Amino acid sequence: MPHVMNTTELYLIAMLIIFSAPYLIWRGLKTDHYAPLVVVQIIAGILLGPGVLGAAFPAYYATVFNPQVITALNGVAWWAVMIFVFIAGLELDLHQAWEKRGETAVTSGLALIAPLALGSLAALGMLQFPGWSGPKGQTWQVVLGIGMACAVTALPILILLMEKMEILRQPIGQRILRYASLDDIAIWGVLALILLDWERVGRQAGFLVGFAVAAWAVRWLMKRLPESDRWYVALIWLAACGFAGDWSGLHFMVGAFLAGAVLDHRWFDQAKMDLFRNHILLAVMPVFFLSTGLRTQWDVGGVAVFAAAGVLLVASVAGKLAGVHLAGRILKWEKGEASVIGWLLQTKALIMIIFANILLDKQIITNEAFTALLLMAVGSTMLTTPIVKPQLARLGRLLGKSG
Repeated sequence: MPHVMNTTELYLIAMLIIFSAPYLIWRGLKTDHYAPLVVVQIIAGILLGPGVLGAAFPAYYATVFNPQVITALNGVAWWAVMIFVFIAGLELDLHQAWEKRGETAVTSGLALIAPLALGSLAALGMLQFPGWSGPKGQTWQVVLGIGMACAVTALPILILLMEKMEILRQPIGQRILRYASLDDIAIWGVLALILLDWERVGRQAGFLVGFAVAAWAVRWLMKRLPESDRWYVALIWLAACGFAGDWSGLHFMVGAFLAGAVLDHRWFDQAKMDLFRNHILLAVMPVFFLSTGLRTQWDVGGVAVFAAAGVLLVASVAGKLAGVHLAGRILKWEKGEASVIGWLLQTKALIMIIFANILLDKQIITNEAFTALLLMAVGSTMLTTPIVKPQLARLGRLLGKSG
């Protein structure tokens, strides 16, 4: 009698595929220069989704990625991405941004507004055709959501890429983190506006008031705890904020980001934080990439999805570069400086994918629009290293410039 695999065995087969396939591609094809492992994992998630693996091997796909396995994977993915977003909020350094507020505000503002405008125009063009707006998405929400997705800078991936280029701890790296940090705050603020639910506005107001009080209490407590306890208490705080954010109708990711943003990163050892982020990327974030890939769809046609992704990529990159170059003219930067900073700031990947996941969860965009945004994020991130590395080699004098 043939053995019928149970849910546990199928779950472990799924985990085996999730971790082995991207690694073999990454090592076998030596993609690290243009596609770090994290980018290969995102691409593998798309390939393992219903649009590629599911279309090629529908029976196998339906067996391995059955509803029970997907539910189990989603549980791991939710917690993984909550921790990742929490770390992104925790790593914001608003003290540096305040010290150089004039230069930071000009650069961050223009780096956000220009791609937001171009991305919104691209979204308006997409909405002339059916298949992009979700059942609960009003036109302004879809346009603003897609526009903001084009303006996002993926702070955690930016940190990872700058570490590989050995510029993270140099003055130019710290400058770029300042610019990206302010944009990160704006992104989550706009997301809260998009998700504002007038039927639950009382809950949302209550969440914000309650959060302000709780944040004050947690900050008071954290200062008095030994560092080893702070990490554990931070996870309790994260779970509570995620629950409260989702209960209020915003989203558990908004709660996760706020949970990290109100804490002071100086309370945590930087080396341990870097290690923690890398361990999360290594051990559990690949599950999120797979669960993201399972949501990709091509129902409006593969050509249309790729065309939309191409338009959004152009809007995203051109807008970011235009905004940063304008800032460079205003602030009288050296030749080549704006190009390096602009290309690094246009990095998308994780934060944009998380942002688009939330829009999809709330049925503001369709799976097809989500797929186009996902492809745009992958393209954006793959462009960064091959373009920036040669520029840094030519413009080495910029590395020590702090603004």
